[in-house]
Amino acid sequence: MTKKEEAEQKRALKLLREEERVEALCEFEKKYSDYPYICGIDEVGRGPLAGPVVTAAVILPKDCRILYINDSKKLTEKRREELYLEIREKALAYAIGYSDHRRIDEINILQATYEAMYMAVEKLRIRPDLALVDAVHIPDLSCRQVSIVKGDARSQSIAAASILAKVTRDHLMEAFDACFPEYAFASNKGYGTAAHIEALKSAGPCPIHRKTFITKFVR
Repeated sequence: MTKKEEAEQKRALKLLREEERVEALCEFEKKYSDYPYICGIDEVGRGPLAGPVVTAAVILPKDCRILYINDSKKLTEKRREELYLEIREKALAYAIGYSDHRRIDEINILQATYEAMYMAVEKLRIRPDLALVDAVHIPDLSCRQVSIVKGDARSQSIAAASILAKVTRDHLMEAFDACFPEYAFASNKGYGTAAHIEALKSAGPCPIHRKTFITKFVR
């Protein structure tokens, strides 16, 4: 076997393993395949000190398999951006929900997350028959829902939602960075890095900081 043939064989084997991994990621989609439209739901941004919590709801075609899809936290920024475009192109429907810093301070982060998830589902142009949700149960959702622990690593639909939510929020925080450059939101995305906390202590909070999250750092 030549080196070229050996390299091609390795590539083919690697591709086969990736196809098998993605097929395994569709376990819940296949388990509930009797439901015409299955929606994956996830959130990003519950932990940061600033900015919104962002959610996404995604309905993929039943035969859709997206290679390299995974929990958004396990992907490089470049891969997330590529998959973000592919998911939006292939999805039957997708929508984004938000709860901003004011709403988070008003009703707490968990309730704000539920509200944003509900908002994303309500904005879908196709009504889902079943929702696969990462770890939580959304109050008042009109369709049946199945909560899956670590769902963004176990369901293709939830992984797709996690990527849309993550990339959308990252873009928002990069835009906020231009308005409030001292906090380096483009790099920390609002999370409490040492440099962000130091800036918060020295400059004080900016308009998008969550007041209920920063009481340890500012009075």
